[in-house]
Amino acid sequence: MTPAAPTRAPRTPRTPRALVIGAGFGGLGAARALRQQGITDITVLERADAIGGVWRDNTYPGAACDVPSPLYSWSWALNPRWGRRYAGQAEILAYLQASAQQAGLVDLVRTGREVASVTYDEGDGLWRVVTTDATTYDAEIVVSAVGQLSNPVIPDLPGIESFAGPAFHSARWRHDVDLAGRRVAVIGTGASAIQFVPGIVDTVGELTLFQRSAPYVVPKPDTAYSPHHHALFRRFPALLRLERRGIFALTELLNATLTGQSRITGPMTALLRAAWRLQLQRQVRDRSLRTDLIPDHPIGCKRMLFSNDWYPALARAHVHVVTQAVTGVEPTGVRTGDGVLHEADVLIWGTGFAATRFLVPMRVTGVGGADLHERWSDGARAHLGVSVPGFPSFFVVYGPNTNLGGSSIIAMLEAQAGYVAQVARRLADSGARALVVRAGVAEAFDREMQQRLSTSAWAGCTSWYRDGARITTNWPGLVTEYQQRLAAVDWDELEEVS
Repeated sequence: MTPAAPTRAPRTPRTPRALVIGAGFGGLGAARALRQQGITDITVLERADAIGGVWRDNTYPGAACDVPSPLYSWSWALNPRWGRRYAGQAEILAYLQASAQQAGLVDLVRTGREVASVTYDEGDGLWRVVTTDATTYDAEIVVSAVGQLSNPVIPDLPGIESFAGPAFHSARWRHDVDLAGRRVAVIGTGASAIQFVPGIVDTVGELTLFQRSAPYVVPKPDTAYSPHHHALFRRFPALLRLERRGIFALTELLNATLTGQSRITGPMTALLRAAWRLQLQRQVRDRSLRTDLIPDHPIGCKRMLFSNDWYPALARAHVHVVTQAVTGVEPTGVRTGDGVLHEADVLIWGTGFAATRFLVPMRVTGVGGADLHERWSDGARAHLGVSVPGFPSFFVVYGPNTNLGGSSIIAMLEAQAGYVAQVARRLADSGARALVVRAGVAEAFDREMQQRLSTSAWAGCTSWYRDGARITTNWPGLVTEYQQRLAAVDWDELEEVS
């Protein structure tokens, strides 16, 4: 008689432990979504001494958001008290802290905990997370929410350590350095520079701006909210939601224009170029300077910037725009390719962030000892920007191909958080050890991303959106499409890890 095949005992539902890395908008939003799905054992590790992410770190003069505040906020924490349509750094940070506190998220955070390594233990079916102080945390689910704009970049130039005066990156602003009457050299013309240069131009004695590529800068439709606005929003919350939806619709139109998906892409692009050109002509009278401030790339290659005071700042008599390439740094200043030494007392780097170096410097090791950075050696990729084959129940918030040319990244972060939380709930209900995206599914998604991006506005760009031949940061569609694709997990795309 043939013995009956042994039957597997039914699995018992359990509550998996979740560990979130990073306490900015992405990490705190993910923690809330997990808790909304009944996951109660949640730990958030933050390397700094307080929550806040980029809004904690970027305290340079003039720091503000380039997305209207009613949209650059959590959908579950609308704020009727914004001071301006485009809030400044301090107000955004205060909003984030107050909303997180009210939602009970702050108690989940462990500050001063920088993650050094994340390793999957196949025997135990869990992740071991080790911090730089050698503390170990175990969790069935890990969510990396370190963002794309957390690690400042300073170019490797000859003599960079020899500069005799103070030198710092805009994301690590030295408030102890008095700029009054000083000769200040600013290297870089990105989103941070167009805010802090006008913020310091009235203080410095002389400012030399080193520009590699001029950005498109269009008028910023900013305004202060009056007490009347605040009273209306408090009395009629529907107005707040209506304002948010209206701004979202406008930003989706901008996204459609930049990605070439709008039927009026041509006219809209022409309108944006006209707005840029008109502002440049009105605010910069010097013809030679105007020529230097004309971008060398199509509109949409880099994030379009919004400012009403960038061009007036550059037109000041004590400001000099240098378009020659920087070749080195010396004790008394910056040397350019034409051999000129531009003397300076203070050096400020406005050179952006390592946007394509996802998760650096953490070491992430998956099934079979796979190293995530080796897997991404030719460019980062993740299914839906969230999950990677061979890394079970490991998720990336603000991961590859999820950045935007327009609109609010918080909408993308919330979609990702909801997706991750659904998977966590499935793990809890099924008792499965882990879930991981199927390799073929991830490969198909990556092919789709690269094909769509190759025909978008970013196709011919050689900006920070690219990592070699691949565009690794940007999403090629509308926010609405992304939200729809992540709203409900397609369980056929995932498989259990035994």
